[in-house]
Amino acid sequence: MDSKLKRKVVAVAVVMVLLVIATVFGANYIKNGNSFLPMEEAETAVADATEMVDTTDSVAGKNRVSQTMSGAVTGTDNSNPSSNGADSGNYNPHQNTNGANAGNANLNQSTNEANAGTKNFYVEHGLDPTKDPYAYRKDKDFFDPVAEEQDPGKELTLLVSSVEKDLRVNVIDGLGRLVSGQDFSIKVKDSKGRSHNYKDGDKDGSVYIAPVEPGDYELSLKGADGYVLTDASDVKISVKEQLDYTIIDDISFLIKSEDEIDAKAEDTAVNEAEQDSDGTESNQRLDDEDALFGIDVSKWNKKIDWQAVADSGVDFAIIRCGYRGSSTGALVEDPYFKKNIEGAEAAGIKVGIYFFTQAVNPVEAVEEASMALALSKQYELALPIFIDTEGAGGNGRADGLDVETRTAVCDAFCKTIENAGFNSGIYASKHWLEHNLTMDDLSDYTVWLAQYSKKATYEGEYALWQYTSAGTVDGIETRVDLNMCYMDY
Repeated sequence: MDSKLKRKVVAVAVVMVLLVIATVFGANYIKNGNSFLPMEEAETAVADATEMVDTTDSVAGKNRVSQTMSGAVTGTDNSNPSSNGADSGNYNPHQNTNGANAGNANLNQSTNEANAGTKNFYVEHGLDPTKDPYAYRKDKDFFDPVAEEQDPGKELTLLVSSVEKDLRVNVIDGLGRLVSGQDFSIKVKDSKGRSHNYKDGDKDGSVYIAPVEPGDYELSLKGADGYVLTDASDVKISVKEQLDYTIIDDISFLIKSEDEIDAKAEDTAVNEAEQDSDGTESNQRLDDEDALFGIDVSKWNKKIDWQAVADSGVDFAIIRCGYRGSSTGALVEDPYFKKNIEGAEAAGIKVGIYFFTQAVNPVEAVEEASMALALSKQYELALPIFIDTEGAGGNGRADGLDVETRTAVCDAFCKTIENAGFNSGIYASKHWLEHNLTMDDLSDYTVWLAQYSKKATYEGEYALWQYTSAGTVDGIETRVDLNMCYMDY
């Protein structure tokens, strides 16, 4: 091949390469919405085009060799190789154009596969493809270290209350639980800057401080290593000089279940009315059209079929919500209270509640009333909330109270209930009402008399009469207390 022919071949090859590149760029420009390919894709397209040109030149060379060999065999005159070469050269641009189209098809397929992959990526990770993936660049804090999330169980808060010349402190975590098992102490500073520390000796997360002089105090928590103190861990409070008979907001932290105490030692109420019974009482429903017929129940009556109770003609039920332990003084919820009150309400039976007291002073009576209110606040009470005052077998913590103190306990309980907007009352036996209480001081409250006889002989006023503890009612497998109510609630 002479030099002139070589120059022509080279020129044609260059034109073909440029043509392929222009074709690739143009096709993708149109496909991508008049935007050029990213640099990496463009470079790939050029490399593919170059490879196709090399391949075409190789094929063309083979054709020329074949043509020469064919001429040699047949004796054909090949004296015009330039013409043959030109013809061969004229064929190659078409071949390369087809190669470019094939390259475009492959590129389009790759683009479709990439788009499908991108779509699957968005679906897999729950992303919104309409959002700007580079928005983070506008957030100057995007690369800042993320603050470590605090365990709420390690966040501590003090809940403090005062009833009368006292302070009750509960250490609560971020989940609303008392924090027990820790060597906490409470620092109490008065308005003169004097400080005293009070240790949580039994490590139950609750500290009771009494007596405390009335005034303003600041309280803080000590010994909280490993915990985070919130802003509410430093508390200011005024200690009250006298009772104001209002509900204690944080009383729920003092309420225990029977799983936490020795129920046999704590729940020891003795029915005084049974001891005074004259043996003439009826264990059936009394025939009195002017009164409502009802029952009172507690855990001792076990599981109750409340619909059967309602179908038997029971109008009302007074349900024990809890008791104060006769030994330790713990506040304990009756394990059947929730089931009983919800079952009675669902059956359409009017309800009231009672609490067995072992309070030894008015402050504890306010605690008991607060507990009764806290447990019953979500229910519709038609009848009063009663304080059940009776003995605990002679060994109860309140069995030795004098008349004045016991009367003050009942008064404090009932005042707290009344101040919360509920009706209150006192349950006691005839003997208890006559000998252990000054009823003239309690005349503002409903009286629920317990006297087991054919006829009530108590000379004071009463609105309800419990006339037997040996009644039978459909839906209750045990013996049950029967009552008559002479007020229309």
